[in-house]
Amino acid sequence: MGIVAIRKALDLAREAELDLVEVAPQAKPPVVKLMDYGKFKYESAQKAREARKNQANTALKEIRFRLKIDEHDYETKKGHVTRFLSGGDKVKVMIMFRGREQSRPEMGVRLLNRLAEDVSELGSVESAPRVDGRNMVMVIAPAKSKADAKAESRRATAESRGSRAEVKSRRDREAQAKSGRSSEEASEQLG
Repeated sequence: MGIVAIRKALDLAREAELDLVEVAPQAKPPVVKLMDYGKFKYESAQKAREARKNQANTALKEIRFRLKIDEHDYETKKGHVTRFLSGGDKVKVMIMFRGREQSRPEMGVRLLNRLAEDVSELGSVESAPRVDGRNMVMVIAPAKSKADAKAESRRATAESRGSRAEVKSRRDREAQAKSGRSSEEASEQLG
């Protein structure tokens, strides 16, 4: 509307049954807008809630190995690391050394490199293996972000629900067709 006196702007707001909201108070002259302030606050709260819902915090998951780990145990723990990485979380892999194992850190490096190679399609090594007291630590970062992983999980869930609904509707149609035939056969036998 251009530059308008405050009284006139208040009268216009009252006539339109709207609120006069100051948008840019530091501007010369200050910028105001005619709007329903309650509706504006509600919509901005909805947008903020939606943004928080889509926001995902990446967690640092920890998995511990022993240097003399059996093959099956290794596969189980590798499965946990795979699950964490596909969920979008970072993984801190720790090898615990006991006794004379501490004199053989190269074996720990070999085990950590093997794990990093096995999960290379899901994540990459963020920090190389390093000795930390009696432990050796390595951090693996996921290839996709937590938000992407959540969105993909939601899509997969929706698709599986859709396929379950299709199967159910097909079964219902088949059951209806069978019951329709049986009632026709019954009416023919009575007739």
